[in-house]
Formats: sequence, structure tokens, C-alpha cells
Amino acid sequence: MSKPRTPSAQVVPLHDTAAPRPTRPAPLAQTDLAAALAAQSAQSPAPLYAQIKQLLRERILDGSYQPHQQMPSEAEMMASFGVSRITVRQALADLQNEGLIFRLHGKGTFVSKPKAFQDLGRLQGFGEAMREHGYESFNRVLSMQSVQPPAAVAERLRLPRRGKATELRRLRFLNREPISLDLSYLPPALGQRLGRKDLATRDIFAILENDFGLALGHADLQIGSALADETLAGLLRVEEGAPVLQIERTTHLADGTPIDHELLYYRGDAFQYKVRVDRVAAPASTPSAEKA
Repeated sequence: MSKPRTPSAQVVPLHDTAAPRPTRPAPLAQTDLAAALAAQSAQSPAPLYAQIKQLLRERILDGSYQPHQQMPSEAEMMASFGVSRITVRQALADLQNEGLIFRLHGKGTFVSKPKAFQDLGRLQGFGEAMREHGYESFNRVLSMQSVQPPAAVAERLRLPRRGKATELRRLRFLNREPISLDLSYLPPALGQRLGRKDLATRDIFAILENDFGLALGHADLQIGSALADETLAGLLRVEEGAPVLQIERTTHLADGTPIDHELLYYRGDAFQYKVRVDRVAAPASTPSAEKA
């Protein structure tokens, strides 16, 4: 695996690059939890454990509980919600099965790091895909400038010789934790138009389709791995040399015109791609072929 090149020009690194340590949350007011459960119970026929699971799930996904932060104890939840230990344990077991929390023997229950899943079978922006799963995501624009793109990028975008491209660097967050560094190259005219849009909260795909009326068609992807250099490690809050998922994607319009080329670097501990693969039956063998 090779280290990706992440030039530091116009890239603003995060100051807090230390990995999060387990911390104890401030106690949530008992009346707040009781009131939330009462309001939910009045509208939902679901069992109490399922309602408690949903309340805790929402607090995890909206960032009320941070990654590696300790959850209230079972006894505290029993008192807050006014339910039995069995009900609390069933709610926590479901959250653990979803990968939202983990338990350490003798220490308690903690919030897991965000684990993002995106379906390779669909062409989606990151924010769009995460919203479908109830996750909070946003972007920090690090830089946007006109550059002479690498030759391979120019070829993918079919730019003229020595042609310029707009380079956009964004740090993407999932549940307030940095998850990827996205480096996008676009034709200059399109890049100038994008520069006037809200790139902190919106996906490029949504802007291209909804604001510019462009019909997206397909994307070509290459997936590999790399080792985080000092700059990338600082941005993603991982150790230098940590493995990262490296994705190269060229997106085309419905007519086949390439419109966006991206280099995406995802934290290896926080992102996965999923894809369904169907088996295609092999052609039936003829008797003569079997004898041969």
C-alpha cells in the first residue's frame, strides 16, 4: 500500500487530531427522558424496549452522545425511564446489534465510532446515502481553486491539452466525526457555478441535478487502499500510516460526458461499501462435452 499524496497548500488541518478517549457523559435529566418516553408511548404501539432503543438511537445519531462516550448505566436508565432491567438490557442489546454501542466488561457501555455503509449498486452522494440511514453529515470546504490537473485526471474529464480544472477539497463528517477527505476535479465552467452554491451541507450530485438540471448517468469506480500521510492523518484524526480506503470515481452524464472526477480517502475504521452480487448460472454442459 502506498501513501496518498495530500499537498498541504490551502488545506486547513484540524487542530484536535487526538483520537477520542472514553469519557463520561453529563447525566441527562430524568424528567427529560421520562417526558420523551411518555410522548413517544402516546403515539407508538411499539414495546417499551423498542421505544427506549429509538430514543437512545436518536441521541447517538444526533451527536448528543459522542463516539467513545460512556452511556448511562443500566441502573440510571431504569430510574430515568421507569422500566425494568430486562427492558433496558433488551434495548441496549438491539443497539449493540446495530453496531451503535459496544460494552467493556466491568467498565460499562460506550458509543461506537460511526460506521457508514454505502451501496455500490446505486449512484449516490455521500450525504444522500447517509440521510437514508438516519445519520447526520456535513462538509467542511478546505479549498476551491483553478489548477492544472494531473494528466490522468485531464484524460478522464476529456479536458484539452494544458486545460484547467476546478479542484475542490472537502472534509466530510459523519455524526460530527471526520470520515473522509474528498478531492474533486470538475470542468472549469461547472466549477465556477458550483462555487456559488452551499457546498457545506449539499451534495454535488444534488446540485448538478436539482440546480443545474443535469441528468447523471453512471460512474466508474476503482477501489483500493493506501496509508495516511501526515496531512491526511491530521484531517481524519487517525495515526500516520493508518490504512485508509481509497476510491477513485469518474461520474458521467446520461449522454456519457464525464463531469466529475474524485479521489476519496475514507477512514478504514469508519466506512464500508456494500454490494449485492447475483450468481449467473453457467451454460448447461452437453453430454459430449462432459465425456471429453
